[in-house]
Amino acid sequence: MKVLIADAFEKSGLDGLRAAGCEVLYQPDLAGEALVRALASSQAEVLVVRSTRVTEAMLDTGDLSLVVRAGAGVNTIDVAGAARRGIYVANCPGRNAVAVAELTLGLLLALDRRIPDNVADLRAGRWNKKEYARARGLYGRTLGLLGFGSIGQEVARRARALGMDVLVWSPRFLREGAAALAALPRDLDITVVNSPEEVAARSDALSVHLALTAETENFVGAAILGRLKPGAFFVNTARAELVDDAALRQTIETRGIRAAVDVFRGEPAEPTADFSPSLAALSQVYGTHHIGASTEQAQEAIAAEVVRIVRTYKETGKVPNVVNLARRTPATHTLVVRHRDRPGVLAHVFAELRTRNLNVQETENVIFDGAEAAVARINLDGEPAPELLGAIQAGSQDILSLHVVKI
Repeated sequence: MKVLIADAFEKSGLDGLRAAGCEVLYQPDLAGEALVRALASSQAEVLVVRSTRVTEAMLDTGDLSLVVRAGAGVNTIDVAGAARRGIYVANCPGRNAVAVAELTLGLLLALDRRIPDNVADLRAGRWNKKEYARARGLYGRTLGLLGFGSIGQEVARRARALGMDVLVWSPRFLREGAAALAALPRDLDITVVNSPEEVAARSDALSVHLALTAETENFVGAAILGRLKPGAFFVNTARAELVDDAALRQTIETRGIRAAVDVFRGEPAEPTADFSPSLAALSQVYGTHHIGASTEQAQEAIAAEVVRIVRTYKETGKVPNVVNLARRTPATHTLVVRHRDRPGVLAHVFAELRTRNLNVQETENVIFDGAEAAVARINLDGEPAPELLGAIQAGSQDILSLHVVKI
């Protein structure tokens, strides 16, 4: 299997892919048209990216069948376009959770103790102990979390270790209800509240850990930010597009909010470049360079997960962490075929289904011990008529029985 890696990637991951029997093409500077050409010329079956955008033009090229994002999100990949072409998209959720949580807590501490300002004044030859001794402290304060996946949970653990109370709101709790709450790790000591506005109103510091989707773009706007207490802290180490920048700026200027931001709209694609986001220029904002997941530990863990995904795909045809399979197909009925394990039996069944314009959505064939008999479960987008079942049964002496189950 040929794997093209179009972003920086750990040596341990490169070695792991080669040990799995893959031919590895490591070209970390590829992007845009250069990546389209490389996919066409290499005929790579697997593409691994980190921040590089994957477009329809790339998906239309060569023999590509799997795209792996060496990170948690997939917002840089045309996931819908891949689904239309039958190309798997997978990611590495949770592998960078500790790294992002560490930065989040570091930024909270920096906001409270004004560490960057301390450093800047000392480097400029200014001693101002009176000013910087006025920190409030985090112990006993309340941290609000919007989103509570793997990163939010790691943030909560560290905040509790600092003696903070933790309030949580997550859209997953709305979707899944009590089942989602019951599935939470038992070591978490948190309070779940009913709305993001309530979290903001009750918190001394608010941190965002939502996934970026069409529903969450600009989710954190004036309605939420306007509920923050005067002088509260705000942290975003998730995605820039989750937050309405204009609303954040207004809240900072009118309510004395101080913010720490690791992600910005329009970030350069290059690792070094001129970049001057207006938000980072505010004295009340501490900005970092989208480094949340950029620890050696996190990158090694992500590389190991990429190797696991590709190795599993190569050896079994299955893709761990796939994000673009249908959660529910249009299937309405299952045709259960008990048959002798002989060549052509299922081909006959599928041919008869085709004559009646019934589409196979999913199929599974289970072989019994001794490989003499099997049972096929075939999910269809309609109900097979009795005469069709009769034609299938009469057309092969190796079909032992048929029955239909409504899904």
